[in-house]
Amino acid sequence: MDQDWTPVVLKKTSQQKAATSKLSTAQALTQAKIAGNVVTERRIGAAENKSSHGVNLNAKKIEEETDNFTVKTIDKNLAKAIVQARTAKKLTQAQLATAINERPQVIQQYENGQAVPNPNVLNKLDKALGIHLPRK
Repeated sequence: MDQDWTPVVLKKTSQQKAATSKLSTAQALTQAKIAGNVVTERRIGAAENKSSHGVNLNAKKIEEETDNFTVKTIDKNLAKAIVQARTAKKLTQAQLATAINERPQVIQQYENGQAVPNPNVLNKLDKALGIHLPRK
């Protein structure tokens, strides 16, 4: 069995060349449109990014909203109870945070009354401080 190592060259037939050359010019395309061989559609807005242009209906609803929403924060009595219990145990905020596996900023926010109440953190504080903190 021999292997044939001669190069093979593929060429277009004359019919294929004629078909591609007719449609390659703008004039041929116009003639094809006139003859009815080519149909074009105008797609309005097909190339637009509608998420960044135009009015977003949800944003409009939010802008027209008149209700005042507030986030519920820790009660001042709870904040004072945390400070008193921590100082009674002679712990710093950082030591208490380490004891309950939280960041010191969390303890600072709870003691300043700025934190959003988290039941998990409050339970950890109860156990670490050995008291039941007041909740509403």
